[in-house]
Amino acid sequence: MNQAKNMALIILAFFVVSACGNGSVEEQAVAADETQAVEAPEATAKPQSTFDGTVAKPGSPFSVSYKVIGTPIVGSPVTVELRVTSTLGSQPVTVSYRLNDASAMLFHEAQPSRIEIAPAANEDFITQRVTVVPQREGRMYLNVATSVETENGSTSSVMAVPIQVGTGGRELEENGEVQLDENDEAVRVLTVE
Repeated sequence: MNQAKNMALIILAFFVVSACGNGSVEEQAVAADETQAVEAPEATAKPQSTFDGTVAKPGSPFSVSYKVIGTPIVGSPVTVELRVTSTLGSQPVTVSYRLNDASAMLFHEAQPSRIEIAPAANEDFITQRVTVVPQREGRMYLNVATSVETENGSTSSVMAVPIQVGTGGRELEENGEVQLDENDEAVRVLTVE
């Protein structure tokens, strides 16, 4: 019987101690509501952009936001997430990709170079992922061409998405040598070898 009384006292003490707090239950509930109100974003606030940058031309109906996923390394595939936003509504958009210098960067073998896709009914953008394989260090560009067919014809735009591989830029190969002319201005003189 003594053990039962002791156990009941311990359980009662446990409940009394756990019920004690820094205020009444109502104050704790109000504090919790205030914490939730501070942490919850406003309904009108736009989500934080997770993209590295946005490329847009003045007057163009398209803008391209991009994010390089991971660290670009020479010889390893790297994925670029693209978000093409159109001011022309939810019409299907043709997106094509091109690389200017095949010695600098290649498309991954499974990467299509052209795709036609329509935004969701309640959105004005499409999201695509492009996989490229850098072949050297430096800054390279992925050209993204976007076009849409309208009743007045086709509207299109081309933008370049920069991809930095490594820490340094590409070393420029200079031709000739720099000399001063009679006005002490620097000129590049090309010599025949």
